Amino acid sequence: MWLSDEYLDRHPILEDAPEDTGAVRWLFGYGSLIWKVPDVPFQHRVLGRVHGWKRRFYQGSTDHRGVPGKPGRVVTLLKGDENDSVWGIAYCVKEEHWEETCQRLDLREQGGYSRMNVTIETKSGDQVKNVLMYVGHEDNDEYLGPAPLESIAKQIAFSKGPSGPNTEYLFNLAGALRTLGVHDEHIETLELATRDALKAR
Repeated sequence: MWLSDEYLDRHPILEDAPEDTGAVRWLFGYGSLIWKVPDVPFQHRVLGRVHGWKRRFYQGSTDHRGVPGKPGRVVTLLKGDENDSVWGIAYCVKEEHWEETCQRLDLREQGGYSRMNVTIETKSGDQVKNVLMYVGHEDNDEYLGPAPLESIAKQIAFSKGPSGPNTEYLFNLAGALRTLGVHDEHIETLELATRDALKAR
């Protein structure tokens, strides 16, 4: 996990895309790819954001954080307006490792997510174009959509799948965003509601 001090020392999170990286491709993560480092040989990690999107726990998960008939919930992105943006981590991957990277990610994100290319803005304000991002669009079979906050919190509190408890996903994401200095009201309020649901059971 990227949160350990030892890992951060070896793989720091940069504020700008480094120059002279050679032939590389870029991948943007806004959910588990922030706190659960992909099993791919990346060169650098950069703090960045995509504009015009909102992060929400609206995607169902029956392959990682839930099971068929009792899905968990994980994040996806919804189209927002010009004032919305989502912060995450961009990974710089050498071209020679890109095909392998995509194969692994296609398997990891097979539960309703599809590829798209976006432009990200780094913390320093520079832009990186043609960045790969996986999104669970509203028309995919696993999409659950909005629900009252308390209902989503209870679903997360009591769901578990092959990758572990749904709470692990939420709490690690919330903690990672705090470490990065990122404020996300949806994540923060949902974390509190989920902890309350756990106390009440």
